[in-house]
Amino acid sequence: MHEQRQLGLGFDPLDPALAQPLPVVPHARRGRPKKVTPTPAAPAAPAVVEPACAAFAPMAVALAGTPAASSPPLPTATQTLVPTPVATLTAEDMALTLDAHPDYRVLRRLVPTMDFCEPCEPLSAPLMPTRLRTLLVLDTETTGLDATRDKVIELALLRVTVDADSGRPVGTVQVYDGLEDPGMPVPPHITDITGITTDMVRGQRLDEARVAELMQGVDLVVAHNAGFDRPFVESRLSAFARLPWACSWADVDWKTLGQGSAKLESLALACGWFYDAHRAETDCHALLAVLAQPVARFAGGGHAAATPPAPTASGEEGLHTQQPQAGGQTTTPSPTLLNTLLDAAGQTHHKLQATGAPFDAKDALKARGYRWDGTQRVWGTVLRSEAALTAELAWLAEAVYGGRSTRVRVESLDARQRYASRPGTPEMRLVEGGLLAG
Repeated sequence: MHEQRQLGLGFDPLDPALAQPLPVVPHARRGRPKKVTPTPAAPAAPAVVEPACAAFAPMAVALAGTPAASSPPLPTATQTLVPTPVATLTAEDMALTLDAHPDYRVLRRLVPTMDFCEPCEPLSAPLMPTRLRTLLVLDTETTGLDATRDKVIELALLRVTVDADSGRPVGTVQVYDGLEDPGMPVPPHITDITGITTDMVRGQRLDEARVAELMQGVDLVVAHNAGFDRPFVESRLSAFARLPWACSWADVDWKTLGQGSAKLESLALACGWFYDAHRAETDCHALLAVLAQPVARFAGGGHAAATPPAPTASGEEGLHTQQPQAGGQTTTPSPTLLNTLLDAAGQTHHKLQATGAPFDAKDALKARGYRWDGTQRVWGTVLRSEAALTAELAWLAEAVYGGRSTRVRVESLDARQRYASRPGTPEMRLVEGGLLAG
């Protein structure tokens, strides 16, 4: 033992004190904290829900797991947990509640209206046939953008009767939608946009007899980009060249109505609708729904709430043609965008060219809204009435031609000529000083 201490062990391994067992120190298992029984806390107050979303209160409480003030005590280990039923809310209930809240907007899928309600008795006079107009809402899908080279692959038509006074559609909507084989493969980028494939159109042909039937007695053809659709349709079905046309993209001043975009999808969104775009029939239904809205709903931009549908005798949905007031009286509703197009169809447009305008007038012409035609090398604009043309000729005389007399080219187009690839009726109009004073 003495030798071991001398060797530097520092203890006697045979010392009886070292033979006592060491105290046991408990160790927690790695990764699992020691289980602690919590002290029961006081019940939490019921969840507070904003008044605008009060309809969601039962659902919010249920999701938060917070018992209501009148809830029974929690079950013990030997009792069966029976969930408390929560008030059932339909999707429309939730949509209406959210739409009433200033922080939310609700979009609904556009459901086509196939039967509009008939006009009520009477507005100010019995509904006469002369007050009704027959419109053909049209859309095409094509293989490209060039009507001289590309072909129609889908044509859709909606034949609808419109009360010319109220601008509201009435009665049943007649529908045609047909595919046609263009004689060439459908380009991949067109398939990406429309979903129409070469296999879908192979061997297909438009039903010309059905199209001719729907064209009978039509007062106006409406397309959202008539400058695109009309040349394609006329190259395939020449009878369309004899009908008057209106363009809901160009004949409506969407900027003045506060809309940042004239794209049909954007206008539908402004009404609170979404739809599957770029198929001809669906686009036609969306266009008719937008144009049936009162002009006032778009004024000022922003969210234009759509006119709510009214049930028809057939049980389907349509739009009211009258608005009841106190005492049972009725008044004519505000004009719709269909009224705007009917009015535009009665006007003659004038393509004015600033023939021989001096070079230093280009900035004034551009600021005035003229566009440069690189082919004819002339500045031009479009005036939508004879009065507007007269005023513009007076402005040219003073601001561009410096009071000297000259003649400019004016091409006049009525609704049967507008948006076609054919020229209108040209003439040379005199521009002379002193028109402004007169």
